[in-house]
Amino acid sequence: MTYCCGILVRDGLVMIADTRTNAGVDNISTFRKLHVYMEPGERIMALASSGNLSLSQSVRSTLVEGLENPETGEVETLMNAPTMFKAAQRIGNAIRNVQSVEGKALAAAEVDHEIAFLFGGQIKGGPMRLFMIYSAGNFIECTTDTPYLQIGEHKYGKPVLDRAIAFDTDINDALKIGLISMDSTMRSNLGVGLPIDLLVVRRDKCEPEVSYRIEPGEPYFQDLRERWSAALRAAHIAIPRPPYRTPG
Repeated sequence: MTYCCGILVRDGLVMIADTRTNAGVDNISTFRKLHVYMEPGERIMALASSGNLSLSQSVRSTLVEGLENPETGEVETLMNAPTMFKAAQRIGNAIRNVQSVEGKALAAAEVDHEIAFLFGGQIKGGPMRLFMIYSAGNFIECTTDTPYLQIGEHKYGKPVLDRAIAFDTDINDALKIGLISMDSTMRSNLGVGLPIDLLVVRRDKCEPEVSYRIEPGEPYFQDLRERWSAALRAAHIAIPRPPYRTPG
């Protein structure tokens, strides 16, 4: 299980991902799920993954080594994609390629072979964009109406984002709200856990403002968790009790 979140606001992009993977309660490991591909000043792209770990690793390796375009003969990678949209298409092609090679064997062995990716960033001269790419290789794009996308165990963290995130939200507040969303998910699902990787990129900068891993016991995140719990308790206490009574 996993939880990854991407938030695209006016100021830029926030990407957050946990690192816990498990194949049962007695087989829990830590793997990085948020990967950054960068040429400083020219392009920065972040790819977060959920689902079958072996397939997501194969997809990333394919994107680094490249797939040959049968029409042009060009070896296509993320780092030579001309636009973010073309890069998202290449991820979809890589997914379909890996699924065609490995998916049938995994299905025959009754192994879950679903995967999903969040892909965000900017190439110099183009817009900053954020996509969610599905197991079939198709994708959707983040919009100003709903400026965030999630993959993995998303339901526990979604209400926080729904209530607090708007396109005009300050990017530092977006990071804070994203971390609260991650904490809400961790509270309710043991399949999501620390360490947490995060990336903050301001629009038109093409380099990270923040690239950081939150380890267990990290002071700010621990304080955020405690303050959020206290704020929720104070909020429900401050709300009047329901007036409802059984008639008669």
